[in-house]
Amino acid sequence: MSATTTARFVFDFAEGGMEMKDLLGGKGANLAEMTRMGLPVPPGFTISTDACRVYLETGEPPRTLTDQVRAALERLQNLTGRTLGSGVAPLLVSVRSGAKFSMPGMMDTILNLGLNDATVKGLALLTENDRFAWDSYRRFIQMYGNVVLEIPKEDFEHLISALKQERGVTLDNELTAEALQELVGSYKALVEERTGKPFPQDVQEQLACAIEAVFRSWNNPRAIYYREMSKIDHNLGTAVTVQSMVFVYLDDRYVTGFCFTRNLRLGHNALYG
Repeated sequence: MSATTTARFVFDFAEGGMEMKDLLGGKGANLAEMTRMGLPVPPGFTISTDACRVYLETGEPPRTLTDQVRAALERLQNLTGRTLGSGVAPLLVSVRSGAKFSMPGMMDTILNLGLNDATVKGLALLTENDRFAWDSYRRFIQMYGNVVLEIPKEDFEHLISALKQERGVTLDNELTAEALQELVGSYKALVEERTGKPFPQDVQEQLACAIEAVFRSWNNPRAIYYREMSKIDHNLGTAVTVQSMVFVYLDDRYVTGFCFTRNLRLGHNALYG
């Protein structure tokens, strides 16, 4: 009886590099390369384009993907000292697309995954910032509701607009923690009304469904149109990066933005951002 090998679909950032762009996509390969260089990249892992192609061909993820993702998640939890679904030290992750060739804005992203009715309270305690925690939760429900559950963004926007009008404020950041907690309740009611099910509290379910949604976004109309215009092969598929969230609003050590290895204004070889 011949031995069989199990295809590998998941790679920690520390295991890859730019030479794996076909497998890890541009984003995954770059994150791996920066990790290999010793840069302080928030840790995570990448699900390969091979897994996406299996999903697109069969309508289901590879059979071994769930176990491989859970093993990678356990390693990520050990690295960060936080746990997905913990009410004390919650790990939150982003779930992003990343094809071999750049397709900016064409596919889907989900941020703050791992928030639920328990972990939002853990995040509030961890950050000592109730408003930040409830704002993160409402953003996650809106993004997950749109990308995974296919509820139009406008339906969520109507709810926040109505709440701002009711509270007599103009900007989102003028809503208090109490108002945002009320908004979370309204968002969850919208999800249940549209799907017939409560917003998922199981963080493993959240992660699995988000990964599949990013796979599906490879074939959304804007992505197909972009590939046709850019002459990109429709059969390449996208990788999916799962990365620990860093909250730049809470600590002056962290920043967010864009950095280039060439000055975009002057053209010379120097960092620019």
